[in-house]
Amino acid sequence: MASQANIQELEKIASQVRRDIVRMVHAVNSGHPGGSLGCTDFFVALYFHILKHNVEFNMDAKNEDLFFLSNGHISPVWYSVLARSGYFETSELNTFRKIDSRLQGHPTTEENLPGIRIASGSLGQGLSAALGAAQTKKLNNEDNLVYVLMGDGELQEGQIWEAAMYGAHHKVDNIIATVDYNGQQIDGPITEVMDLKDLKAKWQAFGWEVIESNGNNMEEIVKSLEHAKSLTGKGKPILNLMKTEMGFGVDFMVGTHKWHGVAPNDDQLADALSQLEETLGDY
Repeated sequence: MASQANIQELEKIASQVRRDIVRMVHAVNSGHPGGSLGCTDFFVALYFHILKHNVEFNMDAKNEDLFFLSNGHISPVWYSVLARSGYFETSELNTFRKIDSRLQGHPTTEENLPGIRIASGSLGQGLSAALGAAQTKKLNNEDNLVYVLMGDGELQEGQIWEAAMYGAHHKVDNIIATVDYNGQQIDGPITEVMDLKDLKAKWQAFGWEVIESNGNNMEEIVKSLEHAKSLTGKGKPILNLMKTEMGFGVDFMVGTHKWHGVAPNDDQLADALSQLEETLGDY
């Protein structure tokens, strides 16, 4: 269980990660700040408190927990957290989305960037990959867990539900899947594009153990992930339905799809940075 001091430290890291995000997308006038900002607390809680991982990166990750990002367009938050965790130098964040950079818009493996195990960005595929990795852990008699993050818009993809059936049928109970439930996608509100209705009931009907969490409160997301861990190993895969606000942390970006894939201009960057404390030092 995280102490209050731990929570405060995680919040400081999250503030720096949010600074990294807006600076990265501004520098190249390209990228996806909204979902990255909304999921920052989740990534920080995962990598700095929950995940059993080794920054001396090994693709096989034996005796480590694994994380897969399915909605790969929120790469800025992942790159920042990987760098701040020690997987590579934070100065490399300067190369985001540039020619020949290892930090492409969507994460890929061909650049050999430490921390990345699958290419992602073609939506709907991450859960399938994570379930396969979780079964591999079982076959190798490892007691480690596999985590995967999906966007809620992704749940309009059929492959997600095929994977959901598969995971429950095969009792893959060493996986914790999280849905970033911010209600927004690139074309507008989820309810207008293709309404997902009662997601909790859907996942339960597919045979998953479902918990709900607040992804924009560090203390709550840490407790929720710890609770999710306690539910593993009981014959059911775990689904964390995580409520977030797109753009959280920057007041003019909060709660709208308009910042899904739009970079801030110079004045907007200055405004955003004025709201985010520099805690670890800008890259």
